[in-house]
Amino acid sequence: MNEESELSVKEKWFKIRELIQTVFNKTPDLSAILYIIGMRELGKPKTKFSKEEKVRLMHIATCRVLSTSGHYNLLGTDEKDWPVWELVSKLPNQDMLEQEMYLRHHIINYFEEEELI
Repeated sequence: MNEESELSVKEKWFKIRELIQTVFNKTPDLSAILYIIGMRELGKPKTKFSKEEKVRLMHIATCRVLSTSGHYNLLGTDEKDWPVWELVSKLPNQDMLEQEMYLRHHIINYFEEEELI
Protein backbone atom coordinates (compact mmCIF):
# COMPACT_ATOMS: atom_id res chain seq x y z
CA MET A 1 0.00 0.00 0.00
CA ASN A 2 1.46 3.38 -0.88
CA GLU A 3 2.09 6.09 1.72
CA GLU A 4 -0.65 8.40 0.43
CA SER A 5 -3.45 5.83 0.70
CA GLU A 6 -2.13 4.67 4.08
CA LEU A 7 -2.30 8.25 5.34
CA SER A 8 -5.85 8.41 4.06
CA VAL A 9 -6.67 5.24 6.02
CA LYS A 10 -5.16 6.75 9.17
CA GLU A 11 -7.13 9.96 8.69
CA LYS A 12 -10.37 8.05 8.16
CA TRP A 13 -9.70 5.88 11.24
CA PHE A 14 -9.13 8.97 13.39
CA LYS A 15 -12.28 10.52 11.93
CA ILE A 16 -14.28 7.46 13.03
CA ARG A 17 -12.75 7.56 16.51
CA GLU A 18 -13.46 11.30 16.72
CA LEU A 19 -17.09 10.79 15.68
CA ILE A 20 -17.63 8.12 18.34
CA GLN A 21 -15.79 10.16 20.97
CA THR A 22 -18.08 13.12 20.23
CA VAL A 23 -21.22 10.98 20.65
CA PHE A 24 -20.15 8.85 23.64
CA ASN A 25 -17.61 11.20 25.28
CA LYS A 26 -15.02 8.38 25.38
CA THR A 27 -12.09 7.57 23.12
CA PRO A 28 -12.99 4.20 21.57
CA ASP A 29 -10.68 1.29 20.89
CA LEU A 30 -11.31 -1.32 18.20
CA SER A 31 -13.58 -3.40 20.46
CA ALA A 32 -15.71 -0.38 21.37
CA ILE A 33 -16.13 0.52 17.71
CA LEU A 34 -17.20 -3.05 16.92
CA TYR A 35 -19.63 -2.98 19.84
CA ILE A 36 -21.21 0.24 18.51
CA ILE A 37 -21.48 -1.19 14.99
CA GLY A 38 -23.09 -4.30 16.47
CA MET A 39 -25.67 -2.21 18.35
CA ARG A 40 -26.41 -0.31 15.15
CA GLU A 41 -26.81 -3.52 13.15
CA LEU A 42 -29.03 -5.05 15.82
CA GLY A 43 -31.27 -2.00 15.57
CA LYS A 44 -32.84 -2.34 19.00
CA PRO A 45 -32.95 0.64 21.37
CA LYS A 46 -31.60 -1.30 24.34
CA THR A 47 -28.96 0.30 26.54
CA LYS A 48 -28.09 -2.54 28.92
CA PHE A 49 -26.58 -5.72 27.51
CA SER A 50 -25.21 -8.72 29.37
CA LYS A 51 -21.55 -9.63 28.90
CA GLU A 52 -22.58 -12.46 26.55
CA GLU A 53 -24.75 -10.09 24.51
CA LYS A 54 -21.88 -7.60 24.23
CA VAL A 55 -19.65 -10.35 22.82
CA ARG A 56 -22.42 -11.28 20.37
CA LEU A 57 -22.75 -7.63 19.31
CA MET A 58 -19.03 -7.49 18.51
CA HIS A 59 -19.39 -10.75 16.57
CA ILE A 60 -22.33 -9.32 14.61
CA ALA A 61 -20.25 -6.24 13.78
CA THR A 62 -17.24 -8.31 12.72
CA CYS A 63 -19.40 -10.46 10.45
CA ARG A 64 -21.15 -7.41 9.00
CA VAL A 65 -17.99 -5.46 8.18
CA LEU A 66 -16.23 -8.55 6.76
CA SER A 67 -19.30 -9.48 4.69
CA THR A 68 -18.30 -6.84 2.13
CA SER A 69 -15.29 -9.01 1.24
CA GLY A 70 -17.43 -12.13 1.01
CA HIS A 71 -16.27 -13.69 4.27
CA TYR A 72 -19.73 -13.82 5.86
CA ASN A 73 -23.28 -14.10 4.62
CA LEU A 74 -26.36 -13.02 6.57
CA LEU A 75 -28.66 -16.02 7.00
CA GLY A 76 -31.47 -14.16 8.76
CA THR A 77 -32.37 -13.72 12.40
CA ASP A 78 -32.74 -16.03 15.38
CA GLU A 79 -35.69 -16.37 17.76
CA LYS A 80 -34.63 -13.18 19.59
CA ASP A 81 -34.42 -11.27 16.28
CA TRP A 82 -30.62 -11.10 16.37
CA PRO A 83 -28.73 -11.42 13.06
CA VAL A 84 -27.26 -14.84 12.26
CA TRP A 85 -24.17 -14.94 10.04
CA GLU A 86 -22.50 -17.82 8.23
CA LEU A 87 -18.78 -18.02 7.47
CA VAL A 88 -18.53 -18.36 3.69
CA SER A 89 -14.88 -17.64 2.97
CA LYS A 90 -12.02 -18.27 5.36
CA LEU A 91 -10.17 -15.18 6.58
CA PRO A 92 -6.58 -14.71 5.47
CA ASN A 93 -3.90 -16.19 7.72
CA GLN A 94 -2.42 -13.09 9.39
CA ASP A 95 -0.63 -12.07 12.55
CA MET A 96 -2.44 -9.94 15.14
CA LEU A 97 -1.35 -6.58 13.71
CA GLU A 98 -2.33 -7.58 10.16
CA GLN A 99 -5.71 -8.83 11.44
CA GLU A 100 -6.35 -5.52 13.18
CA MET A 101 -5.41 -3.53 10.06
CA TYR A 102 -7.63 -5.79 7.91
CA LEU A 103 -10.53 -5.19 10.29
CA ARG A 104 -9.87 -1.43 10.42
CA HIS A 105 -10.01 -1.21 6.62
CA HIS A 106 -13.35 -3.01 6.66
CA ILE A 107 -14.68 -0.77 9.45
CA ILE A 108 -13.70 2.28 7.41
CA ASN A 109 -15.56 0.80 4.41
CA TYR A 110 -18.60 0.23 6.63
CA PHE A 111 -18.62 3.84 7.84
CA GLU A 112 -18.26 5.06 4.26
CA GLU A 113 -21.00 2.76 2.93
CA GLU A 114 -23.34 3.86 5.69
CA GLU A 115 -22.38 7.48 4.95
CA LEU A 116 -21.29 8.08 8.52
CA ILE A 117 -17.97 9.65 7.48
